[in-house]
Amino acid sequence: MVMHVPAEAHGDERGALLAFLDEGRGGIRRTLLGLSDEQASSKPSASELSLAGLVKHVAETEQGWVARAKGEAPAMERDESNWHECFVLVGDETPASQLAYWDQVAKETEEFIRSAPDLNATFALPDQPWFPKERVSLRWLLLRLISEMDRHAGHADVIRESLDGKTAFELVAEEQAQGSTA
Repeated sequence: MVMHVPAEAHGDERGALLAFLDEGRGGIRRTLLGLSDEQASSKPSASELSLAGLVKHVAETEQGWVARAKGEAPAMERDESNWHECFVLVGDETPASQLAYWDQVAKETEEFIRSAPDLNATFALPDQPWFPKERVSLRWLLLRLISEMDRHAGHADVIRESLDGKTAFELVAEEQAQGSTA
């Protein structure tokens, strides 16, 4: 998991964009370090967001965008009646199961982007008022995903700090310490 993307990461545009995407993912994932399922699903701030719900949301969002780029339907369609369900664990979903699902989605994203002949390739978005009307490129897709991850990494930082006071810097150090003892 990338914690800081070096300049000219991986020597090419795809590698750099994928590294920035992974950096954002890491910012969210780290906020779950050392938490119980109950803590990860709690809503300690004025917001209705939980860390587990954010993980579910970003995994579904990433999968949906990549599916659209492939010309496929997203695994989970959301509309005005059920959009809020992507922020709440239901049934047998757990933070661990959502992290595992997200790992698979991230792997599929990387494989798709690495196999695409050109980042200028375009795809159409659904006909919704909040989407651009023109076709968008795979480069646009990656920038959209980076933006999504970074926005929610900030939310996750606030939620985690509200839970137990741990900041992003402390969690990076904790993750590094765990990695050195593994």
